[in-house]
Amino acid sequence: MSNAGTIIIAGNSARPLTVNRLGYGTMRLTGEGIYGEPPNRPEALQILKKAIESGVNFLDTADYYGEDVTNRLIAEALYPYNNDLVICTKVGGARKPDKSWIPFNTPENLRTSIENNLRTLKIDRVSLVHFRCIGHGSTPFEQSMEAMFQMQQEGKILHVGVSNVTRADLQTAMKMGEIATVENMYGHAQRTTHKEGYMESNGGEEVLDICEANGIPLVPYFSLFLSMPKKDERIAAIAKKYNISQVQANIAWLLHRSPWILPIPGTSSLQHFEENLKAADIKLTEEDMKFLA
Repeated sequence: MSNAGTIIIAGNSARPLTVNRLGYGTMRLTGEGIYGEPPNRPEALQILKKAIESGVNFLDTADYYGEDVTNRLIAEALYPYNNDLVICTKVGGARKPDKSWIPFNTPENLRTSIENNLRTLKIDRVSLVHFRCIGHGSTPFEQSMEAMFQMQQEGKILHVGVSNVTRADLQTAMKMGEIATVENMYGHAQRTTHKEGYMESNGGEEVLDICEANGIPLVPYFSLFLSMPKKDERIAAIAKKYNISQVQANIAWLLHRSPWILPIPGTSSLQHFEENLKAADIKLTEEDMKFLA
């Protein structure tokens, strides 16, 4: 990961965190439908260990992945943790028995989720927590954010971030307290808000300028999930030019798109994980980036 460099989280705070670009998103380590145990548990543990050995020090998880599956895998594979490891989790959502996603965003819900994350990860404080906006629950956004900042004051959370937010949501949150990171949907082929069924994913392109102006890392989710099915001849051409995969070309584009983007490509395959890491060493030219714009 020699060319990707590092990124600073909460750079204006008293406790900034420096992490390597790339990170790793653990969501794919679960069973079918992001639910239940992984089909290959030994490989899942191996990927987490390989990530740390390879210099990855930013892991993205959530207690509603599984449920609790990725947190328990992280603890099993990596506890006690390296001092430089940043485990980022999300709260604000939960799963129903039918595997559907529902808001879990009242102050009481959020506190329950934080306590659960602390327990399953075997830690006393979460380094970074994203409040994830899921659907349109009855709890106002401001009330949920107040609960997040309250738990930060109590020492349960070091840094607060937001996820799946609109531009207005982000601006509101920034007026209430320091926002360390934003996690929105973002990839080469899908950069703006995407709606599918009852799910709405707010786009990273719509908030990237705010992030850049304020030194807030943008953590893209679904960077490959929505981009790869959309055949883009430009990505294919870049992949052919450098003799790399189209997945690697997509990741390289994210790394070059802005120094404030922290990609977290996820996979349940050790081979694909190792291939993804190599994208950090791919150098795209200005001409390449104009071609991919």
